[in-house]
Amino acid sequence: MVESGKARASKKGRKGRNCGIGNEIWKDFPEDLFEGVLARVPIATFFRFRSVCRKWNSLLTSQSFTQQYGEVKHAKPWFYGITNESEYTRTGAVYDPSSNKWRHPTLPAFPTKMSLFPVASAGGLICFADYSHRSFYVCNPLTRSFKELPARCGKPEWPRIAVGMTQMQNGGYKILCVGSEGDFQVLDSANNSWISPGSMPPSIKLPLALRAFMCEAVSIEGRLYFMQSGPDRLLSYEVNTGMWRQYIVPNPPHMSLRGHTVAESEGRIMLVGLLKENAASCVCIWELEMTTLLWNEVDRMPNKLCLEFHGKKNVTMSCLGNKALLMLSLATSHMNRLFTYHLSTREWRKLHTRTQFCNKRGISRNTVGWSYEDDDVHGYPLKEGNIIQSNSGSALKRDKYEPMVQLRLVANLLWGKTY
Repeated sequence: MVESGKARASKKGRKGRNCGIGNEIWKDFPEDLFEGVLARVPIATFFRFRSVCRKWNSLLTSQSFTQQYGEVKHAKPWFYGITNESEYTRTGAVYDPSSNKWRHPTLPAFPTKMSLFPVASAGGLICFADYSHRSFYVCNPLTRSFKELPARCGKPEWPRIAVGMTQMQNGGYKILCVGSEGDFQVLDSANNSWISPGSMPPSIKLPLALRAFMCEAVSIEGRLYFMQSGPDRLLSYEVNTGMWRQYIVPNPPHMSLRGHTVAESEGRIMLVGLLKENAASCVCIWELEMTTLLWNEVDRMPNKLCLEFHGKKNVTMSCLGNKALLMLSLATSHMNRLFTYHLSTREWRKLHTRTQFCNKRGISRNTVGWSYEDDDVHGYPLKEGNIIQSNSGSALKRDKYEPMVQLRLVANLLWGKTY
């Protein structure tokens, strides 16, 4: 018995000595090796790393880590959506298609009494605006940092507006605001100010038939595309040259003019709409052929997935594109359903959407969403200055409930390295 006790004591002693040696080794472990490993881990591990200590949390905002992360290729698509629990409270949800799981980061608290909503996104950043489109904020939801943008110049009150955001080759971004009467302003992150470049060419018919409240936009290779209230008119703006173009595209046959939206997928413009044919309704996906300016049908949702919406009126729809995957939201006054569609495999999937995010009627209120890639995890590091960041790091939590998210804003996030 005595020998056994000595053996246990000896083991404890060796364990204590090993811990001491381990602490000495890890204390001097090169930070660049930490960054190299972290740049290659999944997004969930990334946020668990943040919550270890302040030093590791601050490591993720360093310039050296930004460079390391930008050199690593990440291929997994993600979708990020938010919902307003109350007038000033927002919660977020990240959907991982590979694991079919939702995770929930925490959005920062904005220093304003006004209710803000997302209007565009690029490079891991989301642009928020108030209902009057006077105040704009840029936020990185995963690092929980944000900054207030300067007020727009001139007369900022536009009854209907389209907002687009795109990443520039120099690592910055530009935000475009367009009014229905053809007025437009551009903010360049390089000088952090709004400019009014001029007026639209006379070939563009005014007023623009923009949707009420806000208009979806997609960004493809430095060009922003806006769809007007009907799918027969598509507007584009080249951010480098400032050139406007208007495309006249014939409507797809039998498509409802009320329920449709555009999305981007691997550089292609996709149209998702409700197809009404033979007294039945289904969801159809088209791709715009730029050479002929015609919508070519890609696929239709299986009938068994469309049965819930048969005979329903006022169905609203939104769609997000991320690589070869589309996420669709179909909602009525009493229900909301999310689906994904893989363009390569032609596979449809219905997502579970019950969660604590629901209001008393069981649907989300004033919710939006956008695509998000692993490339976007770090996004633009926010420089010192007019920036506010939460003191505590927020790890992504996987909830046993899935969010009731109604995605009605379409905007692509392109990965970036500088702000």
